[in-house]
Amino acid sequence: MKFWYTARGTYDKYYDRDGMSWKKYIEWSKLSQLKEVVSLDMMLNELLVEPDRNNAEDWDHIVTNRLYETGCFTDLDYVIKRMPQTPIFNLLTVTQEPTKECNSITIEYFEFMGYDLLDQSYDTSALTNCGGFDETFLPSDINDVGLISEFEKAYAIKKRLLENNPNEHHADCNVIAIWRHKTMGRNSKTSNLL
Repeated sequence: MKFWYTARGTYDKYYDRDGMSWKKYIEWSKLSQLKEVVSLDMMLNELLVEPDRNNAEDWDHIVTNRLYETGCFTDLDYVIKRMPQTPIFNLLTVTQEPTKECNSITIEYFEFMGYDLLDQSYDTSALTNCGGFDETFLPSDINDVGLISEFEKAYAIKKRLLENNPNEHHADCNVIAIWRHKTMGRNSKTSNLL
């Protein structure tokens, strides 16, 4: 299993995105159980380490897939080195299309959060930023951080999404398992480690 790394902005009741308050987002998404969103969705959890096209070193570490940049890097230390001073953020370890249940995989200092369904452009989550696919999954299938907790359910929803919405770009998804660093970026003391 290959692991990738990224730093993303947080999205919860303390932060607004593009003028949409958390309250309005919860009403729109119908995900009333959310306490926050932990995702690779670029609108909700913005990318904090942007690849620099003029920096050759970035291209030694950036993960691309076919036509798209994923927003992820192959080296955790490199993400930390490139991270701007930001007091609160999500430092994530991810893997694409895992072949087994990930909640039992231990990654030092990281906690498994769940599975995202990210479109092929690597920028939109079908779970938290498409207004719902009611024919495929219910808000109750999503955990309190906007992810699916169970491996088999993630793949079942991925399959049904494309079957039920064959012409919808955001329904053709990658299953992305996400682990979040337990302390770095979650409070001001640990953000000083950067």
